[in-house]
Amino acid sequence: MIAMRLKIDESILLNVEKPAKYTGNEWNMVKKDPDDVKVRFAFCFPDDYEIGMSHLGMKILYHIMNKREDTYCERAFAPWTDMEEKLRERNIPLYTLETYTPLSEFDFVGFTLQYEMSYTNILNMLDLGGIPIFANDRKKGMPFVIAGGPCAVNPEPLADFIDLFVIGEGEEVINEIIDEYIAWKDAGEERDGFLKRASRIEGVYVPSLYNVYYYEDGTIMDILPVSPDVPDTVRRRIVKNLDSVDFPDDIIVPYIGTVHDRIMLEVFRGCIRGCRFCQAGFIYRPVRERSHEKLSELAKSSVEKTGYEEISLVSLSTSDYSALPELCDNLIEFTEAEKVSLSLPSLRVDNFSLGLMEKVSKVRKSGLTFAPEAGTQRLRDVINKGITTEDLIASVKLAVAGGWTQVKLYFMIGLPTETIEDVEGIANLGITLIESCRELPGEYNKSLNITLSTSCFVPKPFTPFQWEPMDDIESLMNKQYHLKDRIKKRTRKIKYNYHDARLSFLEAVLARGDRKIGKVIYTAWQKGCKFDGWDEFFSFEKWMEAFSECGLDPKFYANRRRDYTEVLPWDHIDMGISKEFLKKESEKAYEGDLTKNCAVGCSLCGAQGYKTGICIKSKRG
Repeated sequence: MIAMRLKIDESILLNVEKPAKYTGNEWNMVKKDPDDVKVRFAFCFPDDYEIGMSHLGMKILYHIMNKREDTYCERAFAPWTDMEEKLRERNIPLYTLETYTPLSEFDFVGFTLQYEMSYTNILNMLDLGGIPIFANDRKKGMPFVIAGGPCAVNPEPLADFIDLFVIGEGEEVINEIIDEYIAWKDAGEERDGFLKRASRIEGVYVPSLYNVYYYEDGTIMDILPVSPDVPDTVRRRIVKNLDSVDFPDDIIVPYIGTVHDRIMLEVFRGCIRGCRFCQAGFIYRPVRERSHEKLSELAKSSVEKTGYEEISLVSLSTSDYSALPELCDNLIEFTEAEKVSLSLPSLRVDNFSLGLMEKVSKVRKSGLTFAPEAGTQRLRDVINKGITTEDLIASVKLAVAGGWTQVKLYFMIGLPTETIEDVEGIANLGITLIESCRELPGEYNKSLNITLSTSCFVPKPFTPFQWEPMDDIESLMNKQYHLKDRIKKRTRKIKYNYHDARLSFLEAVLARGDRKIGKVIYTAWQKGCKFDGWDEFFSFEKWMEAFSECGLDPKFYANRRRDYTEVLPWDHIDMGISKEFLKKESEKAYEGDLTKNCAVGCSLCGAQGYKTGICIKSKRG
């Protein structure tokens, strides 16, 4: 088949904002002849180019697939509304940046699921690309639509639209899927033959091969495979040795600024901490580290191949990396010589090191961010945060004495067991930090600027709080206004930001929804919903109309407490964390009982079954 290449008229590009988002041909973009490969994969990010090009997972899989001679992975992003208008006006399908090929011409069209509020963008991109939105409408010769990422741990809300999901980490399983596809194609089987083949690959979930049965009250009775050769549960894929899998050092360098316009080095995957609200902290267990030697090598080659002047060490909690001093010593010698700055996001309050921060900030000092999450010690113990007010005061005083003047603090409101005293504790903590810095000598006591940000707690699958009801919208908004008023009355030195409670409410519905939610997503998209995570596009009213027309109550999914015995929409997905452990953690939360972190001792969460990473080092008990 000869590859189709669209011609994009300059008159289009000259009349849209930031045309470089739609032209491709960036530095380090992979170029292949599409006619020389067996498999063409369109990697689609369901949001704006500037966000998508900052996503590390896309960079990794783009690199891994393009290392194969038989595969060409290309990229597509959700076009901004001005570009979409031009595409629809001229009947131009959504295309990839590498070859300007319509999405409908590919073997696979893959989406990464990073945020629930991008789901309508997935439908919009399929429609723009000329691909039937519903999986059961796709016929022979049409692309297979595949999705993965953290939101895929509950694939059910998108089950009507996606042919197959990757559950877990994609570096190894994507090659197995491509190999199986080539074998299926060579065998000349029907379309459903590939889906059956794929369902036998560990980590692949094919929703059309499972039926969902409901009770009259709308709760799930059972989720069962349609035949005995389809697995009852789908076990998550995990990369056991991060040093053994490819990591890109030749990442694409965009022509325009992106959200994270720098080299990102993933130092480790997973988290030792076990904060009870944090989905990422559970679904990426166990902690597996890259060696500091490998990271140093990647840093040097990345600078050479990209020209970037900033390196960021990324993970869920960078200061927990066991070889951080050695890594920073190696990198600082290199970055100082090359005039490259080094940043350490995701620092823990209880192991913050001024010496380390001074070292990495010789090129450029930036603001510091800490996440206490709750304003009182009682509530921090409920969520198993494992830090004290004293930890935070000591860290902020160290930072201010070291010359940092901007400190951001992240909190949640609406956490389980929260009282108004806990909400007021957020303001009290900010004021305590300002007052504690007045004890510092000289100019330091005047220099601290604090920004407090609160997000709304959203209960997520595979966390100890997955059974919890979300606080209702009115209650969340009242708490936000109360906190804002309290800060305003007591000080002008604190800036306060907060999230839209209505958006968080919908996030909770989509995060914990079942298959029925698919028709709501489709109806909302038909009403014009897209870029729902963006304030200027979000329409709560249209979403509520969609729920009403579909005869579903969103509060059933967001604000209802689940019983421990209820079948959850994601119970047929095995993320390696036992339900019994999560239940135990839920019970401990109400007792304010802390669970030690994985570096101190094993809590037998289930991840030890993978026999890798910290699980083979930590002691039981």
